[in-house]
Amino acid sequence: MKLILNLLRIIVGVLFIFSGLIKANDPLGLSYKMEEFFEVLHLTFLSPYALAFSVLMNAFEIIAGVAVLLGFRMRIFSVLLLLLIIFFTFLTGYALFSGTIRECGCFGDCIKLTANQTFWKDVALLVMILVIYVYRNRIQPLFKGTGIVMLLATVFSFGIQWYTLKHLPFMDCLPYKVGNNIPEKMKLPPGATPDVFEMIFIYEKNGEKKEFTTENYPWSDSTWKFIDRKDKLIKKGNAEPAIKDFILTDADGVNQTEAILGETKPVYLFLVKDVHEAGSGWDAKMKALQQRWKNQEVLIYGVTASTKEQLAAFRQQHGLEFPFVQMDGVAIKTAGRSNPCLILLDKGTIKGKWHYNDIP
Repeated sequence: MKLILNLLRIIVGVLFIFSGLIKANDPLGLSYKMEEFFEVLHLTFLSPYALAFSVLMNAFEIIAGVAVLLGFRMRIFSVLLLLLIIFFTFLTGYALFSGTIRECGCFGDCIKLTANQTFWKDVALLVMILVIYVYRNRIQPLFKGTGIVMLLATVFSFGIQWYTLKHLPFMDCLPYKVGNNIPEKMKLPPGATPDVFEMIFIYEKNGEKKEFTTENYPWSDSTWKFIDRKDKLIKKGNAEPAIKDFILTDADGVNQTEAILGETKPVYLFLVKDVHEAGSGWDAKMKALQQRWKNQEVLIYGVTASTKEQLAAFRQQHGLEFPFVQMDGVAIKTAGRSNPCLILLDKGTIKGKWHYNDIP
């Protein structure tokens, strides 16, 4: 039994440390996934605390994994691990059987697992942790001084996340990483089948609303009043592009994506998802870059999801003269893990990406 118990400790400990480190590389990414869960579970009042929950969870996974390997305070950590894995199993089970969330983000964006794979992984971990919990009194510390190692693990688990939040993730696993070509990533993989949609037209007549397709549309009856149009998925494809929501529109709503990605000059995209949440300390660097724009050496486009009124005040406050375009907020926070974030493009290829603290 001792051999089996030690083997389970190694598996559980290593898996929790690995999982915690992968997510600690990008705590903002996990906070976005948490917000998705909060919305589905109708717990949106917790969304403002998502980042704090993310940092604490990542740190706990690393600390608990080290504790299991060292045999440190197993009466406490076995209970905490059991509660955590029960919670994880509930969430991944909900994601699997409800179909509302495709990925749980258990290993961040670097290792993608389906809802099915994640659920059964958690079930296996639940069984192993149950064994550790039942035999927790048999587990003794490996050596004296394990408390010092635990203290170092705690400092490290919070320190690495502090660094990535003040800069960018050590390892960029997103489709917008340096070296990727955005137009290429917007294409379906070779041999993939795209989703097939059918246009549904909603019309009203005599107070009755009715849906029509192009096949049964009442072309000869002009008394129907147009209400809305929607796209209905009729056949699910087997893949989707890595980047599917990179759409830049100007103040008039005109799509400028192709024009910006096709520019021959270096193009800087200054991503500001929400002007009210923008960090500080970047003004002098952006004004220096703005001078290069004035000298026609480079092109700069601000990219935001904020309203025109909010943007006008923001530009005046920071003295930004270059043009801004609109993009969906989800796409912006996927492209850059800081607010603001600066991206350098060369004919659509990402040549550089900087946190606002590191703008060159």
